[in-house]
Amino acid sequence: MVKVLWLGRIGYGEAGALQRRAAEEVKAGGPEALFLLEHEPVFTIGRNANRADVLFTPEHCREVGVEVVESDRGGKVTYHGPGQLVGYPVLNLHPDRRDVKRFVTDLEEVLIRALAGFGIFARRSTLKERVSSLWVGNDKIAAIGIHISRWVTTHGFALNVSDEPLANFAGIVPCGITDGGVTTMERLIGQAPPLRAVADAILPHFGDVFGREIIAA
Repeated sequence: MVKVLWLGRIGYGEAGALQRRAAEEVKAGGPEALFLLEHEPVFTIGRNANRADVLFTPEHCREVGVEVVESDRGGKVTYHGPGQLVGYPVLNLHPDRRDVKRFVTDLEEVLIRALAGFGIFARRSTLKERVSSLWVGNDKIAAIGIHISRWVTTHGFALNVSDEPLANFAGIVPCGITDGGVTTMERLIGQAPPLRAVADAILPHFGDVFGREIIAA
């Protein structure tokens, strides 16, 4: 069973603390969790990142209200902010799902199925540098970055729902990719669904793909 918690808009540091506590509970045999939320504006720098991929100066980041934070997730630089649905699953992959690639692929599959329900047909890319993300044509609609400790997961996915995040994506080289764009559900279908509606659409697919029963907290 996975306990689902809708956190609303929350800072990156606060969400990180919640994940760490949940991960310790899972390691101790407690319930798994899925946090769904949107972040205050933040550029996050993953373990494989080049800080030069943050294009805004520190002064400009302060002017536009974007925090810059180093993260223990995999991947490079990305942006989180209002209008983007973020999901942080805290799952125990032991003993039968101890496969990092499978976990990432399963997260992608959840989003592919959920987006299809909105008439959006996202796909994985065959290009090596575009792994752990979903694309519509040459534009990225979702990114995935994870951390696994003792086969317990933290971090997760970020799905661009409204056009609101697009302006701040100009401040980075998203995931180090220079030859692709960024898109949103709003851009593709003409309007932004409510974040809670998108979250609700994801849950049954998450349960099916991961073989979990979804429990609302």
